[in-house]
Amino acid sequence: MSILSTLEGVSSTVFSNIFIQLPYPEGDLSGQTIIVSGSNQGLGFEASRHLLRLGVEKLIMAVRGLKKGESARQELLKSTDREESSVEVWQLDMDSYTSVKSFVSRAAALPRLDALLANAGLATNTFSVSEEDEKTITVNVVSTFLLIALLIPKLRESASKFNIIPRITIPNSALHYIASLEQLDPQNESGIFKSLNNKEATNMAGRYPLSKLLVLFGVRAFVNRLSQSQAPLVIINTPNPSFCKSQLVRETDSVGLRVGERLLARSTEEGSRALVHAIMADEKSNGQYLTNCRVHSPSCIVTNGKGVMIQEAFFEEMVTKLEKIAPGVTSCF
Repeated sequence: MSILSTLEGVSSTVFSNIFIQLPYPEGDLSGQTIIVSGSNQGLGFEASRHLLRLGVEKLIMAVRGLKKGESARQELLKSTDREESSVEVWQLDMDSYTSVKSFVSRAAALPRLDALLANAGLATNTFSVSEEDEKTITVNVVSTFLLIALLIPKLRESASKFNIIPRITIPNSALHYIASLEQLDPQNESGIFKSLNNKEATNMAGRYPLSKLLVLFGVRAFVNRLSQSQAPLVIINTPNPSFCKSQLVRETDSVGLRVGERLLARSTEEGSRALVHAIMADEKSNGQYLTNCRVHSPSCIVTNGKGVMIQEAFFEEMVTKLEKIAPGVTSCF
């Protein structure tokens, strides 16, 4: 990471949280079906409340624990005065590729699908492996793009049938500005994922920022591939809600982070406005990083020559990985 990139990320967050108030979501989502993962708490929960308030016909709460999901569902219904049928709770464990595939099989039977808010994420200081990769990478990156790739056919079907432009939103973070590139050597013959799974070489304090950098690479590469298809457009964007009070840091033991959250963080509700804005954004947001509800340039790590090389190498590896998990999944592009 460069000093300039770090300063840009820090100054952007401080300025945003002190001087910028995000616009309250407005619009009409009547008739639409939207999936929100990680929706039983935090940003996903507050975004779901806004979506219901804006009239979404069917909200699918994709959660790991059905009991907690049902409790959150009842709270959402009560606070929005919506009918019982407007919200369903489905199980989705982003730590399991089998769960992701089962969830998508169920979603294929929906009459229509307008949008996916892929909000579920993980931040941890503990190195552990799941589904052959370090857990943060599995949950925040591989499973997220597996979910997206598997849902693309359903979104395109809805686009053709209902004359809509479906949307996919993956929350990001200004922390991607401080991500280290040490384990992202595009010329490493062993590959990027193998490097990321090297426990001895991994600084877990920087793993969450790195996962968000990989999401940016993935979104940009995914949109580039999809743009070559003649199939209906599906908008994919990645907004930064900025530093918010949420459950994301529950597994961290940083006193500084917790103090900073108390002094500087946006409320969870205000942060969720950025996610709702992105899920309703137009074609100008396609493939873009958003901050304060506007398209914003990501770190130079993403856009410079080295970043382009890393993006290409990383995405090729991810395509291979996704094909191994679900053969044929990448035929969407």
